[in-house]
Amino acid sequence: MEVFRIVPEAFSRSLEASGAPNRWNLRGQKVIYAGSSRSLSTLELIVHRSSIQTNKPYKLLVIKIESLTNHLERIKLEDLPTNWRSIQAYGNLQNLGSKWYKEQKSLILEVPSAVIPQETNFLLNTEHPLFRSKIQITNIEDFFWDKRLL
Repeated sequence: MEVFRIVPEAFSRSLEASGAPNRWNLRGQKVIYAGSSRSLSTLELIVHRSSIQTNKPYKLLVIKIESLTNHLERIKLEDLPTNWRSIQAYGNLQNLGSKWYKEQKSLILEVPSAVIPQETNFLLNTEHPLFRSKIQITNIEDFFWDKRLL
């Protein structure tokens, strides 16, 4: 399976996580977020950045995940509270993701996108024992910002 992540060029040579808190993880948890498509990854980046600096180069990482059997856990849209896309739900969602992260039962957590709920994002647990052997960057592509998006 391939997933996609857009990053500033300076961070494009390796799969590292900052440990910053987000919708599905708490501060200090080393999680990489990736989209199921290039277009979803673009939209996710736009909504999560307070500003995009188009004068700085970005790269799109194509990430290969080997053999998903028993390495993927899924949170389904129908299992989430009605307000899951709101800021008020962050605490509950972070707790769900934190539980997944700590238990390390699976390498990948599949979640609905808050931008387009019918599409999927993937969280990659960089602290999982299989992370280095099952996940790798297979291509680094130049990323072009269409100014109409900004």
